[in-house]
Amino acid sequence: MIDLHLHTTASDGLLSPSDLVIRARAAGLFVISITDHDTTAGCDAARGAARAAGVDLIPGIEISAVDNGRDVHILGYSIDTASARLRSFLETQREERLRRVREMGDRLEALGCPVDVAPILESAARGRSVGRPQIAAALLAKGYVATRDEAFDRFLEHGGPAYVARRGAAPSEVVAIVHEAGGVASLAHPGVLRRDDLIARLAAAGLDGLEALHSDHDEATEARYRALARDLDLLVTGGSDFHGDVQHRATRFGELSMSSAELDALRRAADRRRGAVDSRQ
Repeated sequence: MIDLHLHTTASDGLLSPSDLVIRARAAGLFVISITDHDTTAGCDAARGAARAAGVDLIPGIEISAVDNGRDVHILGYSIDTASARLRSFLETQREERLRRVREMGDRLEALGCPVDVAPILESAARGRSVGRPQIAAALLAKGYVATRDEAFDRFLEHGGPAYVARRGAAPSEVVAIVHEAGGVASLAHPGVLRRDDLIARLAAAGLDGLEALHSDHDEATEARYRALARDLDLLVTGGSDFHGDVQHRATRFGELSMSSAELDALRRAADRRRGAVDSRQ
């Protein structure tokens, strides 16, 4: 079983990197990628546990880009997590996340639903990638909402009263940054994004793959993006997008799997990308 979209406590997951590896192995997964939001901390921290468990850990990340004020998530695979360009970019991403947390806190206070964002900011100082999921959890803890999904629906989704638009790099720039780090770039959960107009443009800018397999994709959606990947000569990638909280979202953790052929194609693309980076050094 192969799952290349997993989250840990380094961003908005509930399991520590080592606990996620153990949980993944118990679920029958033998190749995984930890793709925390705008940080490689979880991936780096999981290496020892993966070796001990006999799990093949592909270095990964999920980077937030911005197109017309909307988030576009780019998955990076087989990246060099020590890349100076990547680390510099992620520091800029961290500062942007802190700005959004502060502004969302201000908006919620003005709405009569104040939450204490100080612990969230403190966790960022300890290396965690923070954002709307932590604000949603704070709203839930205060009793303003019954679930984190309600927090997003009422306050935090695009157009909501506490939503703060992200400022940041364009998707094509993020693809280039992944490539500079020797990695392969795939567009995350296109069926959730619902911006199919972007895909051909990103493919022309160097996008390598499309996440056709995802917990939120039904069979028809998966088939549509497989066909689009074929038409645009893109890799097919996939993962459950597991956060460790099955009540928060539908998940196929331990059930959804890329094929060995799809994984081999991704590995070959990563080898070519690393070769291109090495030739420029």
